[in-house]
Amino acid sequence: MATHFLILSLLISYHLLTFTVAEETGFVGSLDRGKLGLAQKDKVSHFRFYFHEQFTGTNATSVTVVAPLPKYNSTTNFGMVGITDNALTVGPDRASKVVGRIEGLYAATSQSEFNLLVVVNFALTEGKYNGSTIAVLGRNRLSQKVREMPVIGGSGVFKFATGYVETSTLYLDSDRSTIEYNIYVAHY
Repeated sequence: MATHFLILSLLISYHLLTFTVAEETGFVGSLDRGKLGLAQKDKVSHFRFYFHEQFTGTNATSVTVVAPLPKYNSTTNFGMVGITDNALTVGPDRASKVVGRIEGLYAATSQSEFNLLVVVNFALTEGKYNGSTIAVLGRNRLSQKVREMPVIGGSGVFKFATGYVETSTLYLDSDRSTIEYNIYVAHY
């Protein structure tokens, strides 16, 4: 019995000491969830966006900034790095209403198949989402019809966002593509 009491006392002392030391460092502290706009419960929203890449011409929206390694150029594009800045639309037609932009980078990271590491922000410009972003980072396995990647955060309405995206290619040729993104995001 005395041993149990001693162990319990040590655990409580350790917890209190750890908390006190952390608070006294000057660079960590407790947060007021209400002041951050996190007092209410989070909600899960579904967004469907389309973007239309242009790979060639004077108005290209997705460009290669580092060419693939010669050995992999025609098979996996391994080593290729690109930048993208495309309009987000509400429909698959290029003339659909623009509601934001998708900005980011992508890199071919597999030596055995054409996969991309994708790092993008969905920068929204409409309604209560104007000025807010959803950040996505993940492996885009292009051999799959529907690819899944994680939502890793956001800003504005999407502070502390989590979730995932499903993306699929609707159209692709050597000059352009149309990509659909379904974003399932938990936010406050």
